[in-house]
Amino acid sequence: MSQNFSRRYFFYGSLLAGAIPSRGFGSTPSLAAAGYKSTNEKLNIASIGAGGKASSDIDGCKMENIVALCDVDDKQAAAKYKQYPDAPKFKDFRRMLDAKGKDIDACIVTIPDFMHATAAIACMERGKHVYVQKPLVHTVAEARLMLETAQKYKVATQMGNQGYSNEGTRQAAEIVWSGQLGNVTEVHAWTDRPWWPQGLTSIPAPDAVPATLDWNLWQGSAEKRPYTSGGAGYPNKYGNFYQPFNWRGFFDFGCGAIGDMACHILGAPNLALRLGAPTSVECVMKEGASTFMYPKKSIVRFDFPARGNMPALKLFWHDGMTASPKIDGVPEGELLGDLPSIPRPARKPGEPVPPPAPRSGFVGSVFNWNTFQAARSPEAKAPDPNGSLFIGDKGMMTTGTYGEQTRLIPAVEKMENYRFPEPLLTRSPGHYQDWIRACKGGDSACSNFNVAVPFVEWMLLGVISLRVDGKLEWDAEKGVFSNNKDANKFLKPPFKVG
Repeated sequence: MSQNFSRRYFFYGSLLAGAIPSRGFGSTPSLAAAGYKSTNEKLNIASIGAGGKASSDIDGCKMENIVALCDVDDKQAAAKYKQYPDAPKFKDFRRMLDAKGKDIDACIVTIPDFMHATAAIACMERGKHVYVQKPLVHTVAEARLMLETAQKYKVATQMGNQGYSNEGTRQAAEIVWSGQLGNVTEVHAWTDRPWWPQGLTSIPAPDAVPATLDWNLWQGSAEKRPYTSGGAGYPNKYGNFYQPFNWRGFFDFGCGAIGDMACHILGAPNLALRLGAPTSVECVMKEGASTFMYPKKSIVRFDFPARGNMPALKLFWHDGMTASPKIDGVPEGELLGDLPSIPRPARKPGEPVPPPAPRSGFVGSVFNWNTFQAARSPEAKAPDPNGSLFIGDKGMMTTGTYGEQTRLIPAVEKMENYRFPEPLLTRSPGHYQDWIRACKGGDSACSNFNVAVPFVEWMLLGVISLRVDGKLEWDAEKGVFSNNKDANKFLKPPFKVG
């Protein structure tokens, strides 16, 4: 934290009271020395998951020692297995931890949502630091247990919502705390997900399990079911009926579009507006309902009470979007969320390759007036609709998917000579480096479980609202819906014996 905090505190006024997280964003960790290494000594990292997103998570930690890999599908893991030929390979993470536990300092957990808690808790109970992909867990009860376990075993943690490390996310918070938007009473966030199938009403006939896949291990603690590839005509580019990617749309395995993207897009609102527990949540629109999958499209409303000097807030989550939502007060033609991409000019034969654009020195794309002007040109390619909008009584602000390109709107009028507020939050070295630093005894990672669990918990209430009609009143202290007993059954996982 800057030594100028006291001076800036008085400048920003009482709006900032309580805004700086007590844990995370550069605060001193309360973790005991549980096997920490020197900053010059490499961590021994294992990964539960090796294909798909796990592959890029492993790449994010490749400066350390990758000492063991685990995946239930040899085909999906093949590329990473080839990249690390000397690392022992496993299909069952329990066997990996038993066999190689003494050689492992930290674990990446990047597998389907419903098995995150089971795997991560097994690691933490053995004193292993954990990096767990968003949305961290499948249910509220698991979220709370994850936090309790991390605190008990004093391990360094990080959720894989990389936008929390982005410069633009911090800029968004500092703009809000400066009072420039006034009282923010409404937020909209939107995504083009799901890209994968949702809202299906029937399951194809069973067929043979691929030889590379251990289907029983893949199902983990979920209700057992026959494998199906979906058949020869299955119309989706993301693989077979369940895996490697389409599990996201199933109640039993994933958290739908909220689980995939809300941890990213709502990161800036969660930080800037100090969102704790909502008082209620309701799915106010859905299309394509199903008995076993999330809908094809939905709008979910969360209501948050006043927080310190911040007023009550209504927050709307829109998914299945083909364009940014139309919101009252936003000028016609305003670019919201992610900016259009700028095509590279064609090079003539023999013309030298232009030098790369200068980097900002920060994590994530930050607002640049010339880039913004180029994005408004007719040649610019429209982005997929993802982003957020803050609405205050003095102004509005929009951010991109991961907190990039944070800007006031209308941007044409407000951003040409705009100077962002003086930094109050520490800046990140990168999301993986942030966790690795914490594992070695440095500052707590910015999305450590003290920060991530309360964030995930309220998003998971939105996931439940997709399955239960009507407004759900949330009692955060008791951890139950006070007006709907049927909804409470979705707060815990249906663990099976064996």
